[in-house]
Amino acid sequence: MTITKNKILALFPGQGSQYPGMGKDLFDKFELARRLFTQADGTLNFSLSDICFNGPVEKLTLTEIAQPAILAVSVICFELAKELYGDNLNIVAAAGHSLGEYSALVASGALKFEDAISLVHKRGRYMQEAVAPGAGKMVAILGKELGAIEDAVQAFKGEEVLEVANINAPGQIVVAGSASGVNELIKKFEGAKLVELSVSAPFHCSLMKPAEEKLCQELDRIEFGNPAFPVYANYNALPLLRGEQIRNALKSQVCSRVLWTDSMQRAIAEYSPDMAMEFGAGNVLSNLLKRINKEIPRKSLGDSGGFDAISASQA
Repeated sequence: MTITKNKILALFPGQGSQYPGMGKDLFDKFELARRLFTQADGTLNFSLSDICFNGPVEKLTLTEIAQPAILAVSVICFELAKELYGDNLNIVAAAGHSLGEYSALVASGALKFEDAISLVHKRGRYMQEAVAPGAGKMVAILGKELGAIEDAVQAFKGEEVLEVANINAPGQIVVAGSASGVNELIKKFEGAKLVELSVSAPFHCSLMKPAEEKLCQELDRIEFGNPAFPVYANYNALPLLRGEQIRNALKSQVCSRVLWTDSMQRAIAEYSPDMAMEFGAGNVLSNLLKRINKEIPRKSLGDSGGFDAISASQA
């Protein structure tokens, strides 16, 4: 797909898009990728790059590893796209799903790469520590309207936590909470298509409060600049335009639901992008956008094949 100064909506994936081997072809082919992976390794004081390239999958899937891994690959893909397309990479707005909001902020220039790598590593660890292994669960409910799911959640009378976590697209809602609470909800939707998410903790619900409290302390130490383009916040689906807005948005994001559908609809309505580009591993967000708005062309940039036009001198 040729980029000719189109207005672009930039998308950055969240946790779940990781896989062993991610970023290896970029590292082998481009000096820029080697430099950013080296920065990430140095910031974390362990070889994130080795885990990305070689796994094992059990280690890469750990929240505190997966989050910086996904962010690193997303930022590398964005920076390579800037080299490939130059002034034609006309980003008018951006959004990242959960963790991806940090990647979007780095791309916008509002957050330093090293700060983001450190933050999401700690964020992942705090999220993992907030709930004992096996005590929480997340499940995607497919093909049901939000109202029906909200009614079922509101009717839940148990002492366990049960909340809507992600509104990803029409007919794709994720619920999070205690394992017993989510299991009770599953019984109410028997016969519906349900996908239990392979995650290590129930994200974006009130069980993450301990993680939020710890992360707030880390965020208070970070300096945020003004983004070069609006970045839509997960927690309220409104654009972040100034640095002072960002810290509160990232604090609020931890326990709040991800308003992805609203973010996409508002970004499209307010900035009229000609196309969307997803930067990083996988194409989950491109597929969600297809369900939200079929009219906008989509392109995913996640491996070296998307950057073959960059000069061989980069290698």
